[in-house]
Amino acid sequence: MKKLNWRVKFGLTLMAVSGVLLYAHSVAFHDTPMHEWGLFFLTHEIAIMPLEVLVVTLVIHSLLERREHEEKMHKLNMVIGAFFSEVGDELLRRASELDETVEVREHFLVNDSWDARRYATAQAAITAYDFGLRASATDLEELARFTVEKRPFLLGLLQNPNLLEHETFTNALWAVFHLAEELSFREGFNDLPETDIAHLNLDLRRAYAAIAVEWLDHVRHLQKEYPYLFSLAVRRNPLDTNASVVVTA
Repeated sequence: MKKLNWRVKFGLTLMAVSGVLLYAHSVAFHDTPMHEWGLFFLTHEIAIMPLEVLVVTLVIHSLLERREHEEKMHKLNMVIGAFFSEVGDELLRRASELDETVEVREHFLVNDSWDARRYATAQAAITAYDFGLRASATDLEELARFTVEKRPFLLGLLQNPNLLEHETFTNALWAVFHLAEELSFREGFNDLPETDIAHLNLDLRRAYAAIAVEWLDHVRHLQKEYPYLFSLAVRRNPLDTNASVVVTA
């Protein structure tokens, strides 16, 4: 809003200055004789100069902002890629194993024939899915060992200022970090009451659903910008039970 206000004020000021100059010009040169046309056009150019400055300034400012945004998004996508490589893919794989039905599994089986419409269909199905799973005390204990080991990495990601540019991924990262914290604070899992098991399952479902949506969005970006990274992501697909990194064709 502050940027918008600055632009509006700056634009209105230049327009007002130009309007005053143009009015003064029209009054001064109302009946301009032919031999004064050179002065007429010169002063006219001066009068519209504030408008030209306005256009040039806004265009350049817009281009610089777009370039800055693209650079931030490039860095952010590198961060997202590191997250899935280090934590996200494995967490998705483990969570999906506890979600035996995964009724939307077909919407994760991405390949290089997918287009914008297919991604939109998958996104809608995944967003509406309940992501029901049931993790036992043993499952949670194994998950705790994995997530606790990754806490320093997750904390490092949360300190990255570029994350402010991607709200949904930031929320997903917080969901994963919260799950890791909850699991780390339990001294053991075998004697936990069912109420606490249910609470931890809720945290796991939240993280599972959030990173599943982000995974699909990330893979779509890779398909468009980095085909070789997309190929590896598809071969490592954590929700494809037949996935293999070995290239067979």
